[in-house]
Amino acid sequence: SPKGLTDSTHMTERRLRIALVIIALSGLVVGTLAWAAGSAHFAAISWAVGAIPVVVALAASIVRDFIAGRMGVDAVALVSMSAALMLGENLAAAVVAVMYAGGTVLEEFAVSRAERDLKQLVDRAPRIAHRRNGIEVADISVDVVRAGDVLLVRAGEIIPVDGTVMSANAIIDEQAVTGEPIPVERLHGTRVASGTVNAGDAFEIRAAGPASESTYAGIIRMVAAAQTAKAPFIRLADRFAILLLPVTVLLAAAAWYISGSTTRGLAVLVAATPCPLILAAPVAFIAGVSRAARRGILIKGGGALEALAGVRTVMFDKTGTLTVGGANLITVATGPGFTEAEVLRLAGSLEQSSQHVVAAALVSAASARGASLETARDVTEARGAGLEGNVSGYTVRVGSQDFVFGEGAPLASWATSAVAKADQELGLTVFVAIDGQAAGVLVFADRLRVESPEVLRRLRSAGVTRIVMVTGDHQVAADKMAVGLDLDAVFAHHHPDDKVRAVAREQRAASTIMVGDGINDAPALAAANVGMAMGARGASASSEAADAVILVDRLDRVADAVEIAQRTRAIALQSVMVGMALSGCAMLLAAFGWLTPVAGALSQEAIDVAVILNALRALSGGASEAHRGHDKSLSAAAIQMAGQKN
Repeated sequence: SPKGLTDSTHMTERRLRIALVIIALSGLVVGTLAWAAGSAHFAAISWAVGAIPVVVALAASIVRDFIAGRMGVDAVALVSMSAALMLGENLAAAVVAVMYAGGTVLEEFAVSRAERDLKQLVDRAPRIAHRRNGIEVADISVDVVRAGDVLLVRAGEIIPVDGTVMSANAIIDEQAVTGEPIPVERLHGTRVASGTVNAGDAFEIRAAGPASESTYAGIIRMVAAAQTAKAPFIRLADRFAILLLPVTVLLAAAAWYISGSTTRGLAVLVAATPCPLILAAPVAFIAGVSRAARRGILIKGGGALEALAGVRTVMFDKTGTLTVGGANLITVATGPGFTEAEVLRLAGSLEQSSQHVVAAALVSAASARGASLETARDVTEARGAGLEGNVSGYTVRVGSQDFVFGEGAPLASWATSAVAKADQELGLTVFVAIDGQAAGVLVFADRLRVESPEVLRRLRSAGVTRIVMVTGDHQVAADKMAVGLDLDAVFAHHHPDDKVRAVAREQRAASTIMVGDGINDAPALAAANVGMAMGARGASASSEAADAVILVDRLDRVADAVEIAQRTRAIALQSVMVGMALSGCAMLLAAFGWLTPVAGALSQEAIDVAVILNALRALSGGASEAHRGHDKSLSAAAIQMAGQKN
C-alpha cells in the first residue's frame, strides 16, 4: 500500500542518516587519534573518508530536490564541505560532516517529539471489532463494520465506531476527552463515541455507521491535514533561506579576496547555518499544533495556527457556543404533598418512552439528580400534547398545561410562579400530574455557559479588540443572553447567509474568528479567517468547514487556542531572528579571522541545537496557563468531535 511504501522509505532514510553519523564520527575520531599519534597523513585520509560519504549523500539529496522543483539551502553545507576537502582542510570537512549528519538526526528527533501527541492519535485508532452474528462473535476489521451491526466491546477496549448502547448500561472512560478521571455511565439507547474506553464490563453497541464516518476517523483526517499544511510564516522562511546561499558565498569570497586567505573564506562557509530559517519555524508550529491537541483543540495545520495568532475580532454563535445549548432543566416547582425527587422520578420514567428532545432533557436531568428511573407501562401519547402512563402504580401525565391539568383549569399560585419564571427566562414549561393531581411544573431553558465571561476576558487580554454574538434567535432572547457579557455587538435574526455577510463585514476591518457548532454555522466558519467549530456536540459539517475543531465541550478552549497560537508564533519568530543573528555574527567573526573553520563548524552546531531547543518550548504551556493549573492532558485521544451525527 502507499502508506506501507512511505513507512518503508522513511525507515530506509532514517537508517541512512544514522549510518552517515556513524561514518562521519568514526572518521573524525580515528583521524584525531592518528593526528595525536603523529601520523598527520593517515589523519587527513581518515577525516576525508568520514566526510566524503556525507558529501555524496547530500549532493544526491540536493539533486533529487532540484528535480522535484525544490531548492534546498542545504547547499551551504555541501559547498562548505566540498571547499574544505579541495583546500585540504580535511579536519574542517569532517567536523562539518559530523555536525550536518548529526543535525539531520537531531531534526528528525525534534519533529517527531513535536508530533508525538498527534501521532498518538493515529496510533491509537481501533483496528479490530467484535461483531455479533446470532450467538457467535467474530473478530473483523473495523473497515468492514456497517450501520446496524451489533458489536461487542470488551472490558478495557477502545470503542471502535460510533454507536448506541444496546446493553442495560455501559461504563465509559472519557478522560482522554474531558480530562475528568471518573468514568461515566451510559444507559441503554444513549450514544457513545469511537475512541473512548470501556471502563466496566463488556457491553454491546449498535454501529451508527462505518468506521470511515466515525468520530475517530474524522480526527485522523484532520490530523493528516494538520501535519501536511504549511503556515505562511514557514513558506516565507523557506524563501529567505534560499537567499542564504548566495549571501554566504559572496561574504566568503569577500573575506578571501580582502584577506588573501582561503581559510577565512572557508571559515565563513562552515559557520553559516540555515537551520534557524529552515527548521525553527516548522518545529515550533508543529509543536504548537501538538500542544493544542493536548488541550482538545485540533488545529488543521500551521496556516490556521498562524492566522489564530493574529486575530482581532471574535464572532460567537449563541446557542451551543456561548450557551449550553438545548433544553436544560432550571426550575422544578411542586404542588402540596409532592417532592421534587418524586416528581422528577415519575416524570422521567414516563418520558423514557418519548423521542421528543425535551423528553430526553427531562430524562437526563432526572438521572443527573439521582432519580432511579423505571419502565412505564400502558403508555399513550397525545401527539404534540404529552404522555400518559403507569409508573410504580401511579397514573402519570406529562406535557402541556391543558393536557395535564385540564383545558381551562386555573393554576395554583405555586404553578403560576413557575410559569412566570419560564416567561422571564424565555423558557419552556412542562406540567406534571400524578393520579389526577397537579404535581409539578418543570421549566426548561437554554443558559449561558459558566465559563463564558472568563473566556471573553481572556480574549481581551490576548489582544482581541472586538467580540460579537451572532444568532438566528430573536432580538429579545439574544439581548437577554448578552447581559453581563463584555460584547461589542449583538446580531440577531441572522440566518446562515446573514452570518456569512456579517463575517465578511468584520473581516474588512480585522482578522476574524467565527466560533459555532451547528450545520447552519458551517458557511460562516468557512468564510472567516479562522473558523472554529465546537465539535464535541456539534455537526460534522461545521467541523469539516472549520480550520480548528474544539474536541471537548469547553468554551475556554477558544481562548486557549488563541494563546497557544500567539505563544507559538512568538517562539518561532524569536528562534528565527536570534538564530540568524547568531549565525551572522559567527560568519562575520570568521570573515575577520577570529573563527577557524573547525571553530566555525562547532559554532554552527551550537546555534542549531539552541534554535531547535527553543522552538520546542512551544510544546509547553506559558506562564499564564501554568498559573491557571487546569491542563488535563488529552494526549492520545482528543476524540469526541463533530463527527457525531445525531
